[in-house]
Amino acid sequence: MSGMKRTTEKNLMVFSGRAHLDLAEEVAQQLGTGLVPTAAYEFANSEIYVRYEESVRGSDAFVIQCHTAPVNEWIMEHLIMVDALKRASAKRITVVMPFYGYARQDKKHRGREPISARLMADLFKTAGADRLISVDLHADQIQGFFDGPVDHLMALPILADYVKEKYGDQQLAVVSPDAGRIKVAERWSARLGGVPLAFIHKSRRTDRPNETVANRVVGDVQGRICVLVDDMIDTAGTITKATEALMADGAAGVIIAATHPILSGPAVDRLKNSSATEVVVTNTLPLSDEQRFDKLTCLSIAPLISRAIKEVFEDGSVTSMFDGNA
Repeated sequence: MSGMKRTTEKNLMVFSGRAHLDLAEEVAQQLGTGLVPTAAYEFANSEIYVRYEESVRGSDAFVIQCHTAPVNEWIMEHLIMVDALKRASAKRITVVMPFYGYARQDKKHRGREPISARLMADLFKTAGADRLISVDLHADQIQGFFDGPVDHLMALPILADYVKEKYGDQQLAVVSPDAGRIKVAERWSARLGGVPLAFIHKSRRTDRPNETVANRVVGDVQGRICVLVDDMIDTAGTITKATEALMADGAAGVIIAATHPILSGPAVDRLKNSSATEVVVTNTLPLSDEQRFDKLTCLSIAPLISRAIKEVFEDGSVTSMFDGNA
């Protein structure tokens, strides 16, 4: 035993897939470390290969990947990275997914549908994940799909504080784009000092994805700047229709605030041409040059993620980050 070195010092290591390196680098930098050098490439038939270029044995590993388009490719890379860490004897593996792929399929709306959000949790568990960290899950119950600790971070403080600083001296109202997200709007209202709430009553077509029909504003938005809050903007159909409904109902202006800028297909054009004066998002997903436009403000989520990683690594409390704000 005399020749063996017993070490109890924990070793924090941060890894990143290729989906959104900028964010991962910013997170690592804020933690005072670098990303572990990783070889990753595709074989001719599109299979993914990953290898870490230094020992990860005994490490407290945090592996970051954003589930951005092409979603399936980046999820597969994420899973393979976790498997490589498990087989290389990492002590604990925490999967960091700022945006959780397939989160919208969190329940069966109709018969013969999958619950893909649950399948995702099972896949990461099977690959070897001990813990998950994600930001603004589409539905809270996804936390229960993973058999292990899940840290559900909220971008609300970052987004709301920006809105408060910029528009706080004006008459505001917080608007939920549908009845289901009222709870989030309530948190926003509290953070902005108890401003009034409204929501858009809409009916969604179950047979067509990303499509809604009638919009009706419930609540008084007359003469107020409306902060329209959502967890994600995909094709921007819902959010731009809600914007026009608010303007038609006498709102003084609309600011859209959302955590995840998926911005698929017609989203950028729809937002550019909408009556919204500003669209505030975070960088949980990478934005290409084509997805950036004058009205868009992108705030960094890196301080939130790096702080959560630090709390987990030091066995602190992630919950304490949000105490009093929830």
